[in-house]
Amino acid sequence: MSIESLIAFRKELHSHPELSGQEQATAKRIVQQLKKYPPSQLIENLGGHGVAAIYDTGNPGKTILFRADTDALPIQESNTFAHKSIYEGVSHKCGHDGHTTMLVGLAQKLHLQPFSKGKIILLFQPAEEIGIGAKAVLADPKFKALQPDYVFALHNVPGYPKGQIVCKTGAFNPAAISLVIKLQGKKAHAAQQENGINPDQAIAAIISKVHELQNYDLASEDFLKFTTIYTRIGTQDYGISAGDGELHYTFRAWTKTKLEAAKNKITQLIADISTRHQLSYTLDWIYYFAASDNEAFAVQCVEQSAQKNSFSYYNKPYPFQWGEDFGLFTEKYPGAMFGLGAGEHTPALHHVDYDFPDDIIPYGVEIFYGIAEKMYSK
Repeated sequence: MSIESLIAFRKELHSHPELSGQEQATAKRIVQQLKKYPPSQLIENLGGHGVAAIYDTGNPGKTILFRADTDALPIQESNTFAHKSIYEGVSHKCGHDGHTTMLVGLAQKLHLQPFSKGKIILLFQPAEEIGIGAKAVLADPKFKALQPDYVFALHNVPGYPKGQIVCKTGAFNPAAISLVIKLQGKKAHAAQQENGINPDQAIAAIISKVHELQNYDLASEDFLKFTTIYTRIGTQDYGISAGDGELHYTFRAWTKTKLEAAKNKITQLIADISTRHQLSYTLDWIYYFAASDNEAFAVQCVEQSAQKNSFSYYNKPYPFQWGEDFGLFTEKYPGAMFGLGAGEHTPALHHVDYDFPDDIIPYGVEIFYGIAEKMYSK
């Protein structure tokens, strides 16, 4: 494995980030790299700007999919190193440049050390950050022809020792969704607000009631967390009593069932409060992320690969709290998502000074390759 060439590729991706749904140049760079290690089949424009490289031995065996995400974030980078983002307000602050690079490294290894049976799919998925990439890939007829037996993905996790593998059976991260609540009342003169319908008390009541619904106990099956993202009431016109307002939330629960129950509670809550305050309202549910549900045998293969490679392995007692659209894959196919330690002192994901640590690239390549070895040995 040429680690130097992989690091150079990772830094090239970091310098040229693209937002969700706009990963066209990123896809071209990926294809250029993959052609150095020719797959049996190369699929482009998959679910948007997705790419799939298939390494097919031609012999019977499991079809295993390994997935990396490719999109960047609308965050202004504060780093000043040579490979910093060349685009204003766009940067790789979640490490998808590193995830993509590790999968290219796996392509390199599969080319040099092919398996004798089965088929491996390397999926470079777009638009993960906004929760639509996995859905688009799964709906694409080009993907429906592939039908993997098992699916795997990793995410780098700052705060854990570099190279440590972090996994668990069952939910690895929660089901999550965002909600936009719009309330419509009636404007009035600020000196005669009684002639209008101001949504301020309704918004205050919603905020208060939402806080009462939360359950921060990570050990509880009823874990439920709401995060207020944005609020607005009226406009900055001081002679006008507000006649409309909105609230934006994200909320997450350990399972899809619990998330649906929370959605029903919130829907009824808004309906009751809006009626009480004579307001009309709309609810817009956006950015759904399914929980990644790790299957026991898949987790066993992850752990055994870590042991074979002498990597530290941590069986996490509770799921991570961030959303990830890989959960849509584990709803359809058995598999597992796991964490790869990015360093205990590495800046947190989505922070302005985060940068993917290049020294964990070999860990990602080897853990993926080892998973395939374990699956084909069964």
